[in-house]
Amino acid sequence: MAGFRIGRGRDNNRPPQQPPHTPRQQPYGQQQQAPQPPYGHQPYPPAGPPPQQAWPQQGAAGGHGEPEYFDPYGQQPQQPQSPYTVPHESAYANNPGHTQAFSVGDDPYGQAATYQAGAAPAEAPVGPRLHWKQLLRGIVLRPGPTFLQMRDYAVWGPALVVTFVYGMLAVFGFDKAREDAIKATLTQAIPIVLSAGVAFVICGLILGAVTHTLARQLGGDGAWQPTIGLSMLVMSITDAPRLLVAIFLGGDNMVVQVLGWLTWLAAGALFTSLISKSHDLPWQKALGASAIQLVALLSLIKLGTL
Repeated sequence: MAGFRIGRGRDNNRPPQQPPHTPRQQPYGQQQQAPQPPYGHQPYPPAGPPPQQAWPQQGAAGGHGEPEYFDPYGQQPQQPQSPYTVPHESAYANNPGHTQAFSVGDDPYGQAATYQAGAAPAEAPVGPRLHWKQLLRGIVLRPGPTFLQMRDYAVWGPALVVTFVYGMLAVFGFDKAREDAIKATLTQAIPIVLSAGVAFVICGLILGAVTHTLARQLGGDGAWQPTIGLSMLVMSITDAPRLLVAIFLGGDNMVVQVLGWLTWLAAGALFTSLISKSHDLPWQKALGASAIQLVALLSLIKLGTL
């Protein structure tokens, strides 16, 4: 009995016991608690598919491996945003019972344009504004591209100057008017020539406005300033060859008469091309819009010499 000891001994073969694990708690006052609903109001879940539980990763809100659930009162868990996710977009947007909110000034349906009658077309200009020399040369050599390029630019300067000079020279294309201007004194001839230039400018403005109005009535979309200015240039340029010959040969000459008809047909072709390019109209409607101006030119200028 001497070799035995009575009492509580320790078994060396037994592994040491670990102290019980106690979860850490945050200090008082820092716990995250959801707001309680008012007394007597039972919260209802939102319409739509039931939300999925979000289990945050290590270091997310809530921490220490604690799950975080959807809060029906507006405190939703923060989720990492994807580069393909539209910012400020709710998970229930555009679903039944929910609407998508937009800020003031946003257009969710794209850029909308408002049509304004009489305004220039919205497309960008075909090219830059042509210099007056290039403009006059282009009307004679390449009328179609010139009218298309200048459909968005006003040409009041060249139109008024060219038409005024043409009107002053037109006095000498009529036999009776030329005799009166030559026999009159200088102080009497100057008012006659200047008044003729002003009269032709006013006539060109009126006829151009009529042509533009008819083109708009037929479905055209061109602006009025380029149309009137270019029509004045076409009226003056096309009759210039007949006028120059009539100054030296007289209006009753057969060559002047034939040249007058040829220039009148050329004016009809240029007016048709002008209205077609400026108003995006087929040539039939463009010719119809130019008909009144062509008849007026034939009766006022051509028939005066014929």
